[in-house]
Amino acid sequence: MQESKSLVVKKKLSEKEYIVLYFFLYSFIGWLLETVYSVLVLGHFTKRGFLFGPICPIYGFGAIMMILFISQYKKNSIKLFFASAILFTAFEYVVSFALDAIFAAKWWDYTYDFFNLNGRISIFYTIIWGFIGLIFINNIHPFFSKKIEKSISKVPTYILRVLIYLMPICLVLDTIFSSLKYLGKI
Repeated sequence: MQESKSLVVKKKLSEKEYIVLYFFLYSFIGWLLETVYSVLVLGHFTKRGFLFGPICPIYGFGAIMMILFISQYKKNSIKLFFASAILFTAFEYVVSFALDAIFAAKWWDYTYDFFNLNGRISIFYTIIWGFIGLIFINNIHPFFSKKIEKSISKVPTYILRVLIYLMPICLVLDTIFSSLKYLGKI
């Protein structure tokens, strides 16, 4: 995250606060992408993701992992591609395994995809994750980073901080209620 460290001095928020902001931004964008995909492929709205709210945390965590761990490869597309592919494939497998172990449910299934591992990951999506990493680090994150900086400059810092500290509380509550729902407790 070298790029943001040099800019923290100029910004209104701490690096951790930006991470929280990016997490929720990319979690929401992921939910939007999943929803649009569902509408286009299935022809109707389908609730996507694990939580009740309009976010898919897997996208937020993925974005934060890229920002923190692989943005250092920005100038080397080959390393960036492979780091993204490996990081996301491992992350996707772990999340799939955890959701299945905890809730006995699958949110995705690649069983019929070529060269898959337990239906949790496949070579096709590994390649896609590599390309997504390239696009995200080189185009998407710099674009949104500039837009966020421009937008938050117009909002009082105390309001930003209240929102940034409320969002994780809402996420925890949503996770608790969603977990209870999937466990059949409510």
